[in-house]
Amino acid sequence: MAVRPGLWPALLGIVLSAWLRGSGAQQSATVANPVPGANPDLLPHFLVEPEDVYIVKNKPVLLVCKAVPATQIFFKCNGEWVRQVDHVIERSTDGSSGLPTMEVRINVSRQQVEKVFGLEEYWCQCVAWSSSGTTKSQKAYIRIAYLRKNFEQEPLAKEVSLEQGIVLPCRPPEGIPPAEVEWLRNEDLVDPSLDPNVYITREHSLVVRQARLADTANYTCVAKNIVARRRSASAAVIVYVNGGWSTWTEWSVCSASCGRGWQKRSRSCTNPAPLNGGAFCEGQNVQKTACATLCPVDGSWSPWSKWSACGLDCTHWRSRECSDPAPRNGGEECQGADLDSRNCTSDLCVHTASGPEDVALYVGLIAVAVCLVLLLLVLILVYCRKKEGLDSDVADSSILTSGFQPVSIKPSKADNPHLLTIQPDLSTTTTTYQGSLCPRQDGPSPKFQLTNGHLLSPLGSGRHTLHHSSPTSEAEEFVSRLSTQTYFRSLPRGTSNMTYGTFNFLGGRLIIPNTGISLLIPPDAIPRGKIYEIYLTLHKPEDVRLPLAGCQTLLSPIVSCGPPGVLLTRPVILAMDHCGEPSPDSWSLRLKKQSCEGSWEDVLHLGEDAPSHLYYCQLEASACYVFTEQLGRFALVGEALSVAAAKRLKLLLFAPVACTSLEYNIRVYCLHDTHDALKEVVQLEKQLGGQLIQEPRVLHFKDSYHNLRLSIHDVPSSLWKSKLLVSYQEIPFYHIWNGTQQYLHCTFTLERVSPSTSDLACKLWVWQVEGDGQSFNINFSITKDTRFAELLALESEGGVPALVGPSAFKIPFLIRQKIISSLDPPCSRGADWRTLAQKLHLDSHLSFFASKPSPTAMILNLWEARHFPNGNLSQLAAAVAGLGQPDAGLFTVSEAEC
Repeated sequence: MAVRPGLWPALLGIVLSAWLRGSGAQQSATVANPVPGANPDLLPHFLVEPEDVYIVKNKPVLLVCKAVPATQIFFKCNGEWVRQVDHVIERSTDGSSGLPTMEVRINVSRQQVEKVFGLEEYWCQCVAWSSSGTTKSQKAYIRIAYLRKNFEQEPLAKEVSLEQGIVLPCRPPEGIPPAEVEWLRNEDLVDPSLDPNVYITREHSLVVRQARLADTANYTCVAKNIVARRRSASAAVIVYVNGGWSTWTEWSVCSASCGRGWQKRSRSCTNPAPLNGGAFCEGQNVQKTACATLCPVDGSWSPWSKWSACGLDCTHWRSRECSDPAPRNGGEECQGADLDSRNCTSDLCVHTASGPEDVALYVGLIAVAVCLVLLLLVLILVYCRKKEGLDSDVADSSILTSGFQPVSIKPSKADNPHLLTIQPDLSTTTTTYQGSLCPRQDGPSPKFQLTNGHLLSPLGSGRHTLHHSSPTSEAEEFVSRLSTQTYFRSLPRGTSNMTYGTFNFLGGRLIIPNTGISLLIPPDAIPRGKIYEIYLTLHKPEDVRLPLAGCQTLLSPIVSCGPPGVLLTRPVILAMDHCGEPSPDSWSLRLKKQSCEGSWEDVLHLGEDAPSHLYYCQLEASACYVFTEQLGRFALVGEALSVAAAKRLKLLLFAPVACTSLEYNIRVYCLHDTHDALKEVVQLEKQLGGQLIQEPRVLHFKDSYHNLRLSIHDVPSSLWKSKLLVSYQEIPFYHIWNGTQQYLHCTFTLERVSPSTSDLACKLWVWQVEGDGQSFNINFSITKDTRFAELLALESEGGVPALVGPSAFKIPFLIRQKIISSLDPPCSRGADWRTLAQKLHLDSHLSFFASKPSPTAMILNLWEARHFPNGNLSQLAAAVAGLGQPDAGLFTVSEAEC
């Protein structure tokens, strides 16, 4: 291309100027290079210069230059001139100065920048020419924008206590331009300008100066630039509150109004209450201390003083004081007068009475006395004559000649229909007084006194046989007629938790199947000549209002036996389960009975030094046996004396037998460790179509005010999904401790990922405090696994619910009578009923047995209640034979002989 000669100096100057600057790439803004001798005002100056830009994805960027005056403008990128064809040029004239204006634009692609990527930064610059010289614009850097996916540091979940500081670090992903960081709290933007308790550091960490409950949330760090927006994993921040004790309450009133007792005070873990998994308060919530209350002493009169001398008014007096003892501690004052006076008849009074009225008075008194003497003599004469007539009648009577006659015990039906027919043994004689019998004070029915009858005599050389009559048509008609009376029609009938039967003096037994509840009616407990229909009923706690105070809790089922008010001559024995862990240092146990008015009374305090003679309770590990001569409604109640007091809970796991949907429910039952509670749950699950999936466990639930927690773990996420929204479920302490609800349950719902999933393996925890609980390792097939079903098979418990007569007892009747007659009399060598009680471990309250007419009978009755129907007669026989009685060989029996 030909160049005009006049342009060579200018071009040469431009080239020399660029060469002199050399490798020192222009870092400053606009640089002018004037031509020597030219007008510097006509050098180009830029109206628009290129600026730094970012290439987003694959979009090219546009660079613009505009200068005035300018005859040529070219772009140079990274030291190389951009081809002219890549320039878009627009020429114009400046309207104010008339100078030529030139605007040039170029596009820079991602490929151009990537060619030099890693060597140096990609830059572009404008060079403008005019007749006076050249001017270079500022450099514009072109960078490829990006934002990596992974954060260099993400926030982590934290649990902090209230008012503690929180720091959540966040280092955003690498990017160009550098990412801006913002924080989200539960998807809401955190704005430090609106919350002075929060600020963000230069390193992008979120800082909470003092944690508040409202700061419990999910926090997310968000990084963004012109390319993308990245979110970190959410960090769950839980602000927990550790529990704090409230102040102690005032000490309660002493439990004993007289003498030694207990008083207590309590506090609650509510200042503050633990929240969000905060620690429960440490220490006891109840304190107990011994107290002693002065017993009130009622006042009592001292002996009367001697009579005073007779006064002028013909009276003398005597006095006494309320000082033997004097009333104290709120005792009552003495009742009556402390001064007594009466007329006296001393000589002084006779001599001083000189009026005619006094003489007439004394004459009248003497006449009355004579009349009374005469009347008494007449009465004596009449009595003597009547007595002589009575003696003559008795002498003529046949009673004196006939004496005692042997008679049959079997009376005629017309004479006495209330006696059960008994066939006597004719080999022995039975003597009975053949005359009128004195009725008992507590009932009009007669009772025959068998003095040498075969039922009470020791085993002798003769053969003794007791025949129990079978129910004939006449007996059935009699019982049917008796049942139609109003008294028996009022008995409850027709429920699975109730049984009844008709009994006489031979006794019997009532059993409510599968509940552990029975009533033993020993022989001779019902008076001879009486027939009672007796019932035994198990009540649901929610149906009976049993008031509980303080730390009291129901430990046994509520059981009724009746009808109340019937006459019993021997104690019956009521057997029932309990769920307490007996310990004299941890429990105060009381037997409660409901009165006729409906109120509940403490009839027996177990462990007292002076037991009641009306009631006795033999307490064992899981059952109690109550002796009572008064039928009614009973319950065993315990009061915790320390936090070591514990109730036994049975834990049962049930699940559906067949699963027809994706959801599968596991039901966890927490119930009293008694047979009646187990029976109710089993019957309920049969209705629901459930099956037992694990062997039952026992948990000791303590009086610590801690709730019961249940959780499920290690559920295979590839097969199952837990629908539980919290980490554990909770049953409140008081729902379990008060005992009014026999069973409680929680349900864990799992969802199968696929309908073909049939195997389930996980762990289920049940605990009250950390480290003290039970765990179940569940591993079974939900479609065909039934290996635990037989664990809950209900037993028959001796067959029929009502047993009458000898069939109700393990010890044969005649053997029983022989043992009683041999061991009741005291023995100098100690081989009596006391030694038998020790051998059978029934010697805790010998005083109760000693208060009964036959202590041996009480011991044998208790043995029957404890060991029916699985008792071992050989062991009892060995215990009796080991007493060292001379005729102990007579007690040896075998099962075949029984």
